[in-house]
Amino acid sequence: TNLYGPGDVFTEYRSHVVAALIKKFADATLEGRSEVVLWGTGAPIREFLHVEDAADAIAHCALSDFEGVVNIGTGVGTTIKELAELVREFTGFQGALVWDADKPDGVMRKVLDVSRMRDDLGWAPTFDLRRGLEQTIGWYLANKDTADARG
Repeated sequence: TNLYGPGDVFTEYRSHVVAALIKKFADATLEGRSEVVLWGTGAPIREFLHVEDAADAIAHCALSDFEGVVNIGTGVGTTIKELAELVREFTGFQGALVWDADKPDGVMRKVLDVSRMRDDLGWAPTFDLRRGLEQTIGWYLANKDTADARG
């Protein structure tokens, strides 16, 4: 699953998709750009887990009697296009989205089966993607200079 949250790495060459989109849309908004160009078609489906939920799941596993292997995630798939639209909304970007289909999409679907996590371990994430993105984008905008300076 793709982790995201406050304190993530937002630099262009080290960030993952959520942080990369947040930075791209925030910069475009601050600079008054009329469009944001994104790679691929936006069709691939990914799963996103807030870092606080990941930490809670690990602690829950460590403190439980559960033995075995379990996927930790949300089990919820979101297209990259849906993710981009949410980031666009929360950053206030008013311009156009341009999808560069000449760039690769990658694997079309990466979503975990979390039934053992939910049923056997008895754990579920508390952040949905909207709430997690809103919190992460708020953190990023409040700490943009420091976050952008991290290499």
